[in-house]
Amino acid sequence: MIVEQAILNIKSGQSSAFEKAFREAQRIISSMKGYIRHDMLKCVEEENKYLLLIAWETVEDHEVGFRKSDQYREWKKLLHHFYDPFPVVAAFYIYCIGYNFF
Repeated sequence: MIVEQAILNIKSGQSSAFEKAFREAQRIISSMKGYIRHDMLKCVEEENKYLLLIAWETVEDHEVGFRKSDQYREWKKLLHHFYDPFPVVAAFYIYCIGYNFF
């Protein structure tokens, strides 16, 4: 299993619209092959900052199965215009679990 993480900085004044769009977009991601779960966390200190964590069975499920799909194009249309700057996405292998986060 891998966990993809992205810090999402949303344009000022767009958080409510982003959250509404994400409620729709999460249906897309959760339908993909290899998807395990996701969590969206809202930053306490910065109103327009979120942390997205998505667990996938394999790196390929994320990088090929999702990113090269028609569904990804819809995901982009729903969400990408909210970001400033565009997020850097990183994937991590589960190495050690100190608590049951996933």
